Amino acid sequence: MKKSRRMVFSSSASRQGFNKVVVGVGVGLVLLIGAGYLATRYNTELAKWTSWLPFQQKLERGNQTESTVLSLVSLPATKRDVLLEEKTNSLETSDARRARYLLATDLIEQKQPKKALELLEGLESIYPVIAPYIALKRYQAYQVSGDKTKAENTLQDILKKYPQSAAAGEALFVLGSSNPKLWDRAIAEFPSHPRIQEIIRRRLQEKPNQPQLMLLLVKHSSEPSGITSILDSLVNQNAEQLKSADWEAIAWAYWQNQQYSKAGSAYIAAPETPSNSYRGAKGLDLGGKKAVAVNAYEYVLVHFPQAPEAASSLLGLANLSQPEEALQYLDRVISQFPDRAGEALNEKAKIFDKMNNPEAAAKARQLLITQYGNSEVVAEYRWNLAWEKIAAKDLPAAWQAVQLISSESPKSKYAPRAAFWVGKLANKLGHEQEAKAAFEHTLAQYPQSYYAWRSAVFLGWNVGDFTTVRGLTPQVVRQSQRDLPPAGSATFQELYQLGQDQDAWTVWQTEFHNRIQPTVAEQFTNGLILQAIGKSQEGIAQISKLEDRETPAEQAQFQALKQQTAYWQALYPFPYMDIIEKWSQQYQINPLLVVGLIRQESRFEPVIRSTAGAVGLMQVLPSTANWGAKKINLNQYSLDNPNDNVNLGTWFLDQTHRQYNNNSMLAVASYNAGPGNVSKWLKEKGAIDPDEFVETIPFKETRGYVKNVFGNYWNYLRLYSPEFSQKVGNFATAKPQP
Repeated sequence: MKKSRRMVFSSSASRQGFNKVVVGVGVGLVLLIGAGYLATRYNTELAKWTSWLPFQQKLERGNQTESTVLSLVSLPATKRDVLLEEKTNSLETSDARRARYLLATDLIEQKQPKKALELLEGLESIYPVIAPYIALKRYQAYQVSGDKTKAENTLQDILKKYPQSAAAGEALFVLGSSNPKLWDRAIAEFPSHPRIQEIIRRRLQEKPNQPQLMLLLVKHSSEPSGITSILDSLVNQNAEQLKSADWEAIAWAYWQNQQYSKAGSAYIAAPETPSNSYRGAKGLDLGGKKAVAVNAYEYVLVHFPQAPEAASSLLGLANLSQPEEALQYLDRVISQFPDRAGEALNEKAKIFDKMNNPEAAAKARQLLITQYGNSEVVAEYRWNLAWEKIAAKDLPAAWQAVQLISSESPKSKYAPRAAFWVGKLANKLGHEQEAKAAFEHTLAQYPQSYYAWRSAVFLGWNVGDFTTVRGLTPQVVRQSQRDLPPAGSATFQELYQLGQDQDAWTVWQTEFHNRIQPTVAEQFTNGLILQAIGKSQEGIAQISKLEDRETPAEQAQFQALKQQTAYWQALYPFPYMDIIEKWSQQYQINPLLVVGLIRQESRFEPVIRSTAGAVGLMQVLPSTANWGAKKINLNQYSLDNPNDNVNLGTWFLDQTHRQYNNNSMLAVASYNAGPGNVSKWLKEKGAIDPDEFVETIPFKETRGYVKNVFGNYWNYLRLYSPEFSQKVGNFATAKPQP
């Protein structure tokens, strides 16, 4: 909770990546409420058993078939078993089959194998989609009962009846402990199965230099960030044995580990494609091997002169060259790649600045503005110009600059803030109708953004302003059952919907072979299951990166995915909400503000650490925890424990609110940068408009942090509040123009 604190992120979820998540949300999302129903008797019982849930989930399925049983998946076994047992007595419907399976699973966990076996009897024949896993449950029941013979016979039966299934991989793992030949078979047939990956790692520990096993780990590991030593050994000791496809997998794994120089060298040995060749050059460049990177960039130009990667290579060469030569490379970009010409002109202007040639710099910028006014660099230039004018109190000129961004660069990352500031400045200039139209336009076009929330505030919506948001307690509705993932087998999808996350993960890992270049559907599905098994940070990062897809086909698929409720709920999930609601009530803080802060701090990872030692969901520093624990008489606690962490983190958020008279913007800024810095900024800036204060926070990290926390808050509100979901949807349908 001070500026020096930085989260320790994996390569796929940097702080920059976190900031990016809030950008890119589509329009027109309306949360569907009450699309399905339960029979009256089950509604009554369910209401009884779900009264403990935060925000009281309402059963609804959107455009999917409603299922009583799937609506019970999120409940603890002790709260669903009675309902499941009743359901097993109905006719053999899909819900009855699901109820038998889930109840048997619960009974095995509760050490009641006899009753579980009764429920599982004959279930494969009427529930074939997960038949291998029904057999695995039977094996587990026999294990619990102590009948080792029947347990082993069941595993052998799985190998005979379902030899291609992921359950067969599990059977081979168990049986292979007494028959090593079965582990050989398992490695050959199921190299990506998580349990078989354990065998591979074990064998490599016993005998390290086994290139074939190392390659299997590189190509199939679900955790590439932990295999750097394997990669080094494979490259240093076995390079001559490696094929080009092997090098591509090695390069990708090195890249995931941020070993860019090594990744670059590996990409150069990979199959010769524009992408691999450019990544080779870029990796060498990022890794500090400038001379070799120059040669690699030039190789791209010679062999792939028309590819988009050639433009990137020219820009890379310009960055590594002396001014005169750099200008030549940039001119080639301008003449050959019009879609990148704006970037090149901007770089030319910077070079002319360094060469003390203001006339040439001005000419380049003028050309940039007149011919490439919709480019990102022009949007950035106009945004900076607007702030210069605001600082100089020249509001009409600032208004004109942000209007140009809004009209000419509507897809720029600066567009949402420009659209809002069109309204904000119009208000200051007394143009009330223009201001209202601009705020409505921001809500319609950029409903995901922090600036949509600010626009809603100025339109008079009861969404909470900086000084009032703490005290709100929004009514929120959450989906009662999971949506089907768009990729994966029917077995995987069914297990996922049943909440059998470890089994679903195993199936997915076994069949997910396209790790280096997944489809949009595969990457989204991978993000979903990662979240389901508790890897929320990585899962959200996978989903947020989908907006970076480049090909027209991939962008079309992504745009279609963005129209689905499931996409947004995956980006803004609701884990730990019972704990969050509990301590939010205790300290009288809007629970959606707390969940928005947690999403920014930890992505819901309960045991994550920062480089400064901050811990857990709310990234509480041990010193802060000790202070808070004394204040609230908490004698024993663990910051890895979600309940203790949210207790102490929410207490500290309450303290920052108290310090700043319940101004949540200052409280959130203080949570990140420390109260000393915020107090210093207040003294330096004096009386200042709160929106201007946010835009001019001296620490870039804190500036982004404040916007992201409130952007998160807004997204939870617009996605899960029926009232505001409907209102935002109405604006998206109308699409008003400023």
